[in-house]
Amino acid sequence: MFKMISAMAALVFSMTANAATLSEVVYSQQQQAITNSVVAQGIDWKVGDNANYSVDMGFLKGTMVMAVKSIGADGIWITQDMDLGFAGKQKAEILIDQNTGATKKFIVNGQEQQIPENKMEVISVTEDKITVPAGTFDCIHAVLKDTEKNEEMNMWVNPQVIPISGMLKQVAPSQFGNVTVLLKSFKKN
Repeated sequence: MFKMISAMAALVFSMTANAATLSEVVYSQQQQAITNSVVAQGIDWKVGDNANYSVDMGFLKGTMVMAVKSIGADGIWITQDMDLGFAGKQKAEILIDQNTGATKKFIVNGQEQQIPENKMEVISVTEDKITVPAGTFDCIHAVLKDTEKNEEMNMWVNPQVIPISGMLKQVAPSQFGNVTVLLKSFKKN
């Protein structure tokens, strides 16, 4: 369970805005989430699975769409498109090994990036219920700590219902202040 939560957090946290900053933050959490989910229950994603989010950084608001684009012998390609209004758009592509959940490639705006290391520690995990724009869900609320930066984030996840990362809500620090990500809609094939 703790591995799955860490993995979900890694995936979600690893893909949120600006290649050197927010994307790396979102990438590491989402990657850990994927890896742990694979170890705990395997990947049961289909091409077309997607999750649509609002992103709120206080002064900056936008959207994020995560989708399974292809599944092949090389792995599963996930895309994450962000639109942060006047701050610009960003496209991230992640190639995931479907057997281990490990990231094989991480590309931001067409440029291959070094795969960020995940240094997350699970502080607490509790059962919860949360209402987000996509509805009300039973979930797990995890508090995670980035041991390298000594920063905590909160994440509400339900990987059995929500595709890709399982994320319903995330509140995480960034160089711009807290970033709140909320699920608006999803499609699971």
